[in-house]
Amino acid sequence: MLFAAALTIGVGLIVLLFVLADARQLWRTAAEIKPIGLAIPVVLTLLSYAAMSRSYQGIADAAGCRLAFRDWLRIRRDHLRRGVVLEPRGHRDMTAALLTLPSSPGSDAGVVFMDAQGYPDVSGHGIMGAAVIAIERGLLMPAHAGEPDLRVVFDTAAGTVHVRARVDDRAAMRRRVDSVAFTNVPAFVHSAGRPVRIGGRELRVDIAYGGAFFAIVDTEAVGIPLASSTLPALRRLGVDLLEALNAGDAVVHQLTASVAGVSGVIFTGPPQDPEAHLRNVTITRGGIADRSACGAGTSAVMAVLDAMGLLPEDQPFVHEGLSGLLLRGRALRRTQVGEVPALVTEIEGSAWITGEHTLVFDDEDPFREGLDI
Repeated sequence: MLFAAALTIGVGLIVLLFVLADARQLWRTAAEIKPIGLAIPVVLTLLSYAAMSRSYQGIADAAGCRLAFRDWLRIRRDHLRRGVVLEPRGHRDMTAALLTLPSSPGSDAGVVFMDAQGYPDVSGHGIMGAAVIAIERGLLMPAHAGEPDLRVVFDTAAGTVHVRARVDDRAAMRRRVDSVAFTNVPAFVHSAGRPVRIGGRELRVDIAYGGAFFAIVDTEAVGIPLASSTLPALRRLGVDLLEALNAGDAVVHQLTASVAGVSGVIFTGPPQDPEAHLRNVTITRGGIADRSACGAGTSAVMAVLDAMGLLPEDQPFVHEGLSGLLLRGRALRRTQVGEVPALVTEIEGSAWITGEHTLVFDDEDPFREGLDI
C-alpha cells in the first residue's frame, strides 16, 4: 500500500506526497523491491536509492543521480505515478512529490515531482508541501540553532533549491511550520513579445524561465477574464498555445540543452486582493490548472517584470492565485545565465496538512493504474 498526505497549500492547491512502503503488495512484477523502513504508518519517509539499486539491474548507475532516477521511474514504474495522481485516487490538477535520498553534497533530500502528464522538473508549491510534511512529521531534522527558521536543501531536476521554513515551536505537542520560503534557480527572460498564431489570430507572449519555461499572457489582451467561471476557456487556450509554441522555434535553456520546450502558460490579470500586484492561473500540459499563484511561475513573472523595470523595489512582489490566496516573491540578487541577465528570487507561501491516507491498489481493480479521461 502507499501512505499519503494531502495538503492545502496556502495558495489553494492540493499536493500529495507518498512513499513506496512495500511495493511487493502493489504489483507482482515489483516483487524484488524490499520494504523501505516504515516503522509506523507515517506519511512519508526517504526512499533509498541504495535499496532500490540492490533490487534492480541497471539502477545502480542511477543511484545518486536525480535525473537518471526520474527517467528510470518514467520508463519502468510510471504506473506508480498514474495510480496515485490520476482518478480515482487523485485528480488531473494534483501534484505529487516523492522524497528520495539526496544526490548532492550538503542536500537534505531529493524530490521527484509527478503530475497527470509526467514528471515536471520543479514545483514551487510542491517544494512548500514537501517541506511542511518533512519538518512537521520529523522526517528531516535540519539544524535549528535556536533560530526561528529551519533550513532545508532539496535536490530537484531543475537544480538545488534552498528552503527556509519559519517554525512555531510553541504549538502544542508538535512543531508547526508557519510559512515556507524557497530560493529558486535563477530566472530569466528567454524572449519578449514572441508572436504565436492561434487559429486566425496572432497573440504575443513573453517566454521566461523559473525552473521551467513559461509563456506569460495578459488575459485582458486575449479577451478572457481571469475568473473561476472562465477556467475551461483558459484551459483550452493554454493547451492551444503550448501546442503552437512547442511546434515552432525551439525554446532551449542557455546552459542545459536538455531543458527545452514551454511547459506552461501563465495567464495574468488585475488582482482582486488589494495586497496583490497581479492575479494569475497557470495551465500546463493536458490542460492541468495550477490554481495556486505557481511558485516557479512567480519567479518567471518576476524576471519579466524586472526586465521591464516594473518589479516593485524594496517590497515583496505579491502574486494572487485563482484560489485568492497569495505568494510573496523577493528579488535576492541579479546574476547571469550564460550571456542572459537573470534574477535569483525567494518565493514564500504556507501549507497545511489536511489528512493522512492509505491508498489501496487491488489487483482486480480496473483503475489501479489510474483513469485518464
